[in-house]
Amino acid sequence: MPTAAIVLAGGRSLRMGTPKADLDWHGCTLLRRAVGVVGRAVDGPVVVVRARDQQLPALPDHVEVTEDERAGRGPLQGICAGLNAIGDRAEIAFVSGVDAPLLHPAFISHVIGALREADDVGLPRAHGFAHPLAAAYRVAPVALTLKALLEHDDLGSAALLQRCAVRELDEAALLADPAVSVFDPELDSLLNLNEPGEYERARARPAPEVTVRRFGRLRIGLDPIGVCAATLGRAAGAAGVTLGGDVVAMLNGAVAADPCEPLVAGDAVTFLAPESRPETELE
Repeated sequence: MPTAAIVLAGGRSLRMGTPKADLDWHGCTLLRRAVGVVGRAVDGPVVVVRARDQQLPALPDHVEVTEDERAGRGPLQGICAGLNAIGDRAEIAFVSGVDAPLLHPAFISHVIGALREADDVGLPRAHGFAHPLAAAYRVAPVALTLKALLEHDDLGSAALLQRCAVRELDEAALLADPAVSVFDPELDSLLNLNEPGEYERARARPAPEVTVRRFGRLRIGLDPIGVCAATLGRAAGAAGVTLGGDVVAMLNGAVAADPCEPLVAGDAVTFLAPESRPETELE
């Protein structure tokens, strides 16, 4: 069955002091980056869970939005809302907070793929912590367990994990995936941003290094080149390309049109435009 992804965006962001979903991340919002990254690792629905009446920044048309039924009840309420929105359209869902801008699709794919038939949860444990907001959940059984917990106002993640068959993935297990070991060797996918200082320090890091190729009239003889860019638009700017018109952009072989499309380490971006026709052909 298809896999799905849930992005929790409805937290109150008390320590950050401003809604995390709206924060800038090198030319796009944290929420736009989150849905773009998780969407690359799953082949089913991508669901954003917001607080009731919360205004969200612009999202791609395919992204679904659902709401927490009750405010102030923490991430379990949000996970439950997301799983209910997915329903029977996927067997496994990866859950992420909105505040994990260094998340890599290879990490997501590995966590999902590590879930065995008898497991309800694939839970990363690294940097001294378990990470239930960077984990894979088997949709149907976990949704039922969450419903029972929420009915009794049992809102801690420990209560959920105690009632599920959990496969823990330590640092060695996470780095056993070749793509994770190359593109996310420090497991920065697990970094989340809760305070302004954490946000500013993360934002000050270099953008991901990606490979850019240019064809047609865009070719200038230096390709491929490496640029540091967190979005398709920033990669175009670094390569001297203006998006729009007859310029076609491709990300890892697939056509991409949104300048806010997020990029991660190891991506390959191609820009194409037809050669200019001789003046005699234009007459």
